[in-house]
Parts: sequence; C-alpha cells; structure tokens
Amino acid sequence: MTTRTGGCRCGDIRYELSSPPMFHIACHCRDCQYVAGGSPNLTMVFPANALTVTRGEPRVFKARETSGGSYFCGTCGVHVFSRPDENRDMVAIKVGGLDDAADFKVQADMWMASAPPWHRPHDGAMQFERNPPG
Repeated sequence: MTTRTGGCRCGDIRYELSSPPMFHIACHCRDCQYVAGGSPNLTMVFPANALTVTRGEPRVFKARETSGGSYFCGTCGVHVFSRPDENRDMVAIKVGGLDDAADFKVQADMWMASAPPWHRPHDGAMQFERNPPG
C-alpha cells in the first residue's frame, strides 16, 4: 500500500495516511455545505489511526460541544479532515486536500434530507436520507 499524503493550501498542515480508504462519501448535511461552500462535502473515510499529521497543528471547530470537530489550517483556513461524532474510530479526509485523489468516486451520498434541490445524487452511489445504517 502506498502512503497517501495531503495537506492544506499554504502547506502549514501536512499529513500521511497509512491505510486504504474505507469509503468515498459525498455528505449533503448543512454543516458540510458550510465547509464546502454550498456543495456536498467530498471525503475519503479512513481508520482514525491511519492518519498522522506530519507538519503543523490543525485548529478545530466544534459546532456543538459533543461534536467530533472539523480540523482546518489556522493560516489559510482550508479544512483538511473531520472526526465524525458517531464514530471516533474514523476520520473523514477532505478530498481537495489530498495530493492525489484520482481514484476518488462517490460510493454513497448521505444526508440527502438536507440537500437543496440542485444537489444531484451521484450516478451509481448508494443514497441515504441521513447517516448510513450501522
């Protein structure tokens, strides 16, 4: 397995991922729309222990006290990953921060209940009104 790398726009935050992704997700929830500038938030989900931040220290924003948080660069503001509230064993890596995301293909659209009418589901992807079951 080749190690994946990525980071923020200015380079202050860099990370490595030591395992293959578990899922490729497009999240349409309202919190993700804020992070993604209105579009669905595209992420690759990895085991949390596969992520190593190799440069810098991301800042975290928690929408709620119990929120897992969205981690971003304090210099350029780019969101690099988030930790889902429901499963602290996973980390959602923002696809835009990966150095190479050529193999990304949405496998599931989640939180379609929050999607505005102009968000279109991805062809061939599973559809979930909220979080996937399980």
